Amino acid sequence: MSASARDRIEVVVGDITRESTDAIVNAANNELGPGGGVAGAIQRAAGPRLLEACEPLGGCETGDAKATEGFDLPARWVIHTVGPVWHGGDADEESLLASCYRRSLEVAVEIGAASVSFPAISTGIFGFPPNRAAPIAVGTVAEVLHETDAIETVRFVCFDEDSAALHRDALDKLA
Repeated sequence: MSASARDRIEVVVGDITRESTDAIVNAANNELGPGGGVAGAIQRAAGPRLLEACEPLGGCETGDAKATEGFDLPARWVIHTVGPVWHGGDADEESLLASCYRRSLEVAVEIGAASVSFPAISTGIFGFPPNRAAPIAVGTVAEVLHETDAIETVRFVCFDEDSAALHRDALDKLA
């Protein structure tokens, strides 16, 4: 392995729609249809062809991921994943969230994306507590990166400094 998993993970505050990594991850709904938050921002930035490309995919199960072109985005690909809605922690939310990150990176390898940018999946309107989500996100990504050299860089593109601090703390705890 050329670089440790930890060395291939970056945390930034920014706008995921401006990321020029090979792929960005969309925190989508099960229908892969119009949405708010991250999904809405990605759909607006990518243009109408993104929704057209999602239609034949037949939706997406929670914890799974599917890819489309990025269209008008700087990223070549959009990997759509459906995070769990938080129901208090007793509805398998943590393993479903981990599956989102794992499956997104598996899809990235399948499409040849060596760099991937993630939002903080499920921490917006889906209500997953950010302080619980960040360690799952960072830990799962590190596990996958430990298993493959195909992904060179993973960026967590956080909406605000609070989210970034949680992701940085989780990253620091990997050492």
